[in-house]
Amino acid sequence: MSPLPTTPRGMYFEEFEPGQKIVTAGRTVTETDIVNFAGLSGDFNWIHTDAEYSKTTPFGQRVAHGLLGLSIASGLAVQTGVLEGTTLAFREVNEWKFIRPVFIGDTIHVEMEVKETKALRRLGGGSVVIELDVKNQSGDSVMKGFWTVLVASRPQD
Repeated sequence: MSPLPTTPRGMYFEEFEPGQKIVTAGRTVTETDIVNFAGLSGDFNWIHTDAEYSKTTPFGQRVAHGLLGLSIASGLAVQTGVLEGTTLAFREVNEWKFIRPVFIGDTIHVEMEVKETKALRRLGGGSVVIELDVKNQSGDSVMKGFWTVLVASRPQD
């Protein structure tokens, strides 16, 4: 059994300030991602899973599930480390818009900006509202919206 980390890598509530910007690494969406997400979610809609059917749609090819894109964005955000070990809860997704399709082979990244912070002392931290803009390899926004995350305060010495 490996020991738990003793020091969280993430930022504490007090370290977040409106206007802070964070850009994630990119990640390419694969056919395997879509097949696995269909199996996990049960969403086998033909627009995602049937190449021949998808040729007859306005997109002309298979499209990744919107919620798969949102899930990948979540993983990319966590991989930055800013929320690692300090997140108390993922609270809300607000005003989320799916703007453009994400296709097999697209590489997406997330541009995040802290919009608001609010101390919640009874929870031992506060809420942080983050605006996310998920962009493809061409710099086009494919989805965007706001997340509210509950983040722990710095421990008192």
